[in-house]
Amino acid sequence: MKFGVIVFPGSNCDDDMVHVLQNVMGCETIKLWHKDTHLAGLGKGDCIVLPGGFSYGDYLRAGAIARFSPIMQAVSEFAEEGGFVFGVCNGFQILCEAGLLPGVLLRNANQQFICKNVHLRPMTLNSALTNAIPPNQALKIPIAHAEGRYYADEDTLRSLEANDQILFRYCDPHGQITPEANPNGALLNIAGICNRQRNVFGMMPHPERASEPALGNTDGRGLFESLLRSVSSLTPA
Repeated sequence: MKFGVIVFPGSNCDDDMVHVLQNVMGCETIKLWHKDTHLAGLGKGDCIVLPGGFSYGDYLRAGAIARFSPIMQAVSEFAEEGGFVFGVCNGFQILCEAGLLPGVLLRNANQQFICKNVHLRPMTLNSALTNAIPPNQALKIPIAHAEGRYYADEDTLRSLEANDQILFRYCDPHGQITPEANPNGALLNIAGICNRQRNVFGMMPHPERASEPALGNTDGRGLFESLLRSVSSLTPA
């Protein structure tokens, strides 16, 4: 499995993501510039990653301008053809603005930037991003955002629940989903979702910042392991 990490003006987690994918997970990884109109040969079975940061300075709304970058047309076509697309933090915001994921990320309820470790509870095994993570296990993953409050209308929320599209909810260290464990006011404590076709993923917390012992936390590594295992199971022997 190969990875392409898109770099937008203002991306600041691209090198972190490349390091984890390339040096920790041992995968071929390339950088893609936001003005590119192609994906450098990446195809179905590969993964495009939209990393965290402040694309275009978060002017208008976070992700609202990056959504119009030339490369996003290729990303949309890639997703429609079944390729994996993974957005983290600002990447999640861009995917929502581009209509590749439902809903939107609003300003945090406290109107402040939040940077700290939180806990997530995986909500489904039916996802390439979570299939190797035991259900109900509380993962400690850091967040760093000012606009991470997931919002969608009631019909969309019902659809996400009915179609098992909620990947992660904020929880306490024991896996209990409570209002107190919700750091930003996200509806239903939602921290990450996928599309109906289950090949586009978005989450606000940063698993790449919790993927190796040097950082004192490896809870995020399981997400990358899940993705690689899913692709391996789809590849003919």
